[in-house]
Amino acid sequence: MAQALYESRVSGLSRISQGKVRDIYAVDEGHLLIVTSDRLSAFDVVLPDPIPGKGEVLTRLSNFWFERTADIVPNHLAELPLEEVVPDAAERAALGARATVCRRLQPLPIEAVVRGYLIGSGWKDYQATGQVCGIALPAGLAQAQQLPEPIFTPATKAAVGDHDENISYAQAAELIGEDLAARVRDLSIRIYQEGAAYAAKRDIIIADTKFEFGLDEAGELYLIDEVLTPDSSRFWPAAEYRTGISPPSFDKQYVRDYLETLAWNKEPPGPRLPADVIRHTSEKYHQALEQLTAPAG
Repeated sequence: MAQALYESRVSGLSRISQGKVRDIYAVDEGHLLIVTSDRLSAFDVVLPDPIPGKGEVLTRLSNFWFERTADIVPNHLAELPLEEVVPDAAERAALGARATVCRRLQPLPIEAVVRGYLIGSGWKDYQATGQVCGIALPAGLAQAQQLPEPIFTPATKAAVGDHDENISYAQAAELIGEDLAARVRDLSIRIYQEGAAYAAKRDIIIADTKFEFGLDEAGELYLIDEVLTPDSSRFWPAAEYRTGISPPSFDKQYVRDYLETLAWNKEPPGPRLPADVIRHTSEKYHQALEQLTAPAG
């Protein structure tokens, strides 16, 4: 199994932020270096054990989707070569495929969540209220059932150690403005639909996902962070999908399901993961990448 990277080190650059998964370095006034580590966050808590190769999978898969969605919305990828940002060959080798040079943008204060299936917190909400994040749904839907159409359910962006909170579309519009909220909603649903249609041809169901967006100084909107990855989405193998259960998945839901068996209050510090859970999760991430990016046929 590949060597895991829990925390990055890049000489000559100042690290300005460390998120649940990503380490962000200042390059210059217009660029950032983002290193996607192998850390894993579950229930908004960073776990103490990394998943080997996970950061490379997330980076490669995000770049794949950034390229596929570039005609829909511009993204944060910059043309500045990594070799100019990290000139030391040994440091670049240590980072592997985890490093990305990006435009420096102002992130929006919301996460753009799109749900195509009734699962997770949406299923719990529906059982209690018949709604998901205030959106009324037909009665009698089963767990993991496909929704009549994808729904946009934004959330606040929590700091490390805090929990994201679902908010209504009206609250999102208050935070970022009605016009921008409508554009983010429409773009998110379109990217989800096109990504889900592509993944379905590769025998993967994308049950739900979350996107992040940012603005440049001119107010132009960009897709940022990661796109349709096993960290930001639920991927289900189509052959094993059925309603009434939480289907097996290619993503960190495998870890979530394990954690749900523990007497843990979902607050830091997170519990250690057994070796077999780490290994199986790494395999799931790599399988998702291979299945989605391999040539058709």
